[in-house]
Amino acid sequence: MDGTGPARRITERTAADAAALRERTGVAPCLATVLVGEDPASVTYVRMKRARCAKAGIESRHVALPARVSTAELVDTVGKLSADPTVHGILLQHPVGPHIDERAAFEAITPAKDVDGVTMHSFAAMGFGLPGFASCTPGGILRLLDEYQVDLRGKHAVVVGRSAILGKPAGMLLLGRDATVTYCHSRTRDLRAIVREADVLVAAVGRARFLAGEDVKPGAVVIDAGYNEGNVGDVDFESARTRASLITPVPGGVGPMTIAVLLAQTVEAATRQLATA
Repeated sequence: MDGTGPARRITERTAADAAALRERTGVAPCLATVLVGEDPASVTYVRMKRARCAKAGIESRHVALPARVSTAELVDTVGKLSADPTVHGILLQHPVGPHIDERAAFEAITPAKDVDGVTMHSFAAMGFGLPGFASCTPGGILRLLDEYQVDLRGKHAVVVGRSAILGKPAGMLLLGRDATVTYCHSRTRDLRAIVREADVLVAAVGRARFLAGEDVKPGAVVIDAGYNEGNVGDVDFESARTRASLITPVPGGVGPMTIAVLLAQTVEAATRQLATA
């Protein structure tokens, strides 16, 4: 399941929407990125997202904070961006450091600008099927499944991982498409036996090659949402591809879709805000 082609098409549509919005209002959509510290991977991710913004006609504003920043200082920074009418979307790069209350920082993002889908408001909207912004990686996964015309109705979907911005919302979105969802995690008994029953498997555990081909049900659709050192996912691709009907590579699968959804939701957020300005 190639994510680069669908992501490119989404980004092209997003660029056209951004151009139309700018022509109509005189304002370009603006995404603010907030980075705490200088973690090499996070620095790379933010740089990549800003570059993609430029290609899509989205302005970006970057706020770099020292690793020693306090929760109160971070919340204040995010709060000011939330109140700034020239900023339409906010991305707080994860992780922010163990000394910071990450949830408090996320909740400082006003829901109208939560284009990364990380607030409790956004999670509730996903759970209830109400308008809002999806967590970008789960949202990208759903769009990729749609691209490959995977019918989720009645399918047994197993999500391995329960993070607040990936595993949990992925399961909620799959449930909203009428899949029967099972969450697995570090304390799940007979985890691999459950995984082998999955019609659709979402691996989001953050451990390199945690799942192998023998863990994949023949004909299953495998979504590898992991990214680990050495450019490898949570699934052993070579052994799993012989059993899966569809499988995402790492890199080139879920990653491009994540960024494409972020850009699309930023333009959507700008459109909504400028319509009510």
